[in-house]
Order: sequence, then structure tokens, then C-alpha cells
Amino acid sequence: MLRGLYQAALDAKGRLAIPQRHREQLEQMSVDRLVMTIDLDHCLLLYPVTTWLAIERQLVALPSLDRRARSLQRLLLGHATELEQDGSGRILVPATLRQFAQLDKQVMVVGQGKKLELWDEKRWHEACECWLKEHGETGARLTGDLEGLSL
Repeated sequence: MLRGLYQAALDAKGRLAIPQRHREQLEQMSVDRLVMTIDLDHCLLLYPVTTWLAIERQLVALPSLDRRARSLQRLLLGHATELEQDGSGRILVPATLRQFAQLDKQVMVVGQGKKLELWDEKRWHEACECWLKEHGETGARLTGDLEGLSL
């Protein structure tokens, strides 16, 4: 299970050292390859390849005549890039993906269970403020599957 929030830095070549805790979690999952793609929130998603393959099968199975399905396929599959960690636990974040997520030097690596999210640090903090405000507004309540959530 990939969890936790870590501050990290991209080096001059665009390499990211996967935080040690996440490296250990990936090792426990016997993961040697990763797949990175974009997210509609303008962050990057980093999946163990086995997890990504299941998502990829679902995306490919979407109806090809559905315009929204095709758009999602183009965005997620089109940007999907297979990556390997080097001997130091670093991955090279492709320039096109860095540009999409507006990644500069300081980034946040956010564990999300089956995947990691990679955010520009400033954008992460701005998004957190927005989410906190959204959920703190008077009258805001959870609906659907979230109603039964107990923390």
C-alpha cells in the first residue's frame, strides 16, 4: 500500500529519487517497472506496471464511438510512459510530463494506495487549501458511497 506525503526535488536532468519509504513499499510489492501518466488535476500518476496494466485494459475496452472515452484514452494512454528506477532509486520524469504538471524543482510525492501522485509543491499546497475550503463549507456533506465513511 503506497501511502504518505513526501517533499522531494527534481535534479537538473529531471530525475526524481523515489522516497525511501515508497521504494521499500514497491520492493515489497515486487515492482521493478513503473508507468507514469497524466491526471486531469494536472499532476502525474505513477503506477506499478501490474496495476497500470489492469487500468490499461479497462481504458482500451471503453466504447470507441464515445467521444469522452476516446478523449480519456488519448490523454491517459497517450501520455503513459514506462519507467525503471536506476540503482539509486531514481526515475527520469519525461520532459513532456514535467511540462504538463508544471513541475519545477520542488515536488510533492503523495501516496494514494495503489499509485503515487507527483505534484508541483506550490500547486499541491494551493489544491489542499481549495479542498479544505470546499469540505469545510457550511452545508457540505458527503454523498453516495462516501456517506458510510467513518474516520
